[in-house]
Amino acid sequence: MKSRVNVLGVMVNAIDMRDAVNAVHKWIQDQESNYICVTSAHGILECQEDPRLKSILNSSGLTTPDGMSIVWILQIRGNRHVKRVYGPDLMKTICEESLISGWTHFLYGGGPGVAELLSEKLHYQYPGIKIVGMYTPPFRELTLDEDQYVIEKIFDAKPNIIWVGLSTPKQERWMASHISKFPGIVMIGVGAAFDFISGTKRQAPQWIQRSGTEWLFRLISEPQRLWRRYLQYPRFVLMVIMQLSGIKRYDSG
Repeated sequence: MKSRVNVLGVMVNAIDMRDAVNAVHKWIQDQESNYICVTSAHGILECQEDPRLKSILNSSGLTTPDGMSIVWILQIRGNRHVKRVYGPDLMKTICEESLISGWTHFLYGGGPGVAELLSEKLHYQYPGIKIVGMYTPPFRELTLDEDQYVIEKIFDAKPNIIWVGLSTPKQERWMASHISKFPGIVMIGVGAAFDFISGTKRQAPQWIQRSGTEWLFRLISEPQRLWRRYLQYPRFVLMVIMQLSGIKRYDSG
C-alpha cells in the first residue's frame, strides 16, 4: 500500500480511488478484517482534541483523502498522483465492482428510513447488487444487549463489507471497537454518503466538489448543524501552514 503522509499528526494514505478498491479486494480475498476511514479537515481537527480518535485513524487499514484540502496538502508534499477518495464515490465504485466480484454488503447507519431508501437506490443503480442486511442505530449509545443484537445480526448476514454511515467521529469509534467482532469483514466509514446517495440530502455539483468549496455548499444547505464545524476551518489552514513551513511539528503517536 502507498505510503502515509503526516497531516497534523494524522497519517493519511497517498492514494487514489483505484488504490483504495485494490486494497479492499486484497483484504476480502485474504479474509483479512480491516477498516477504512475517509477523512477531511473536519476529521483531522477532531483528532487534535481527541488522541484516541487520532490513534483510530492511524491504525486503520486506510485513511483516505476525503476532502480536496487534504488532496492538495498531499500533492504539495510531493505526491502528485493523489486523487480524492471521497466517501460517496468510494461507495459507488465498490458497489459497481461488487457486481463482478460478488461482494455482499451490510448497511449500518443513517437516520430513520435512510438505510432502506439507500438500499432501494443501490439496487436501482447496480442491478444484482447483494445487500444482505441493514440496521439503523438510535442516536444514543447502544445498550450492551442492543450492541450484541447488532453483532449477531451482522455475523449471521455474513457480508464482505459493512458500510458505516454515522458521521465522524462516531463511525470511526464504532469500527475500531468492532473490528475484532467480524473476522474477514471490511468496514468502511462513509458518513454522509448514506444521505447523498439515498437522495435525502443534496450533494454539491461536481464543479463545486473539485473547487474545494463543498464545505460552503454544505454550510448553506445545513447552517444550524454545520456552522460550528466550519468555523474551525481557518484554524486548520493556519495549522497546516505552520506544519508545511516547519514552524511546528505534529506527532502521529
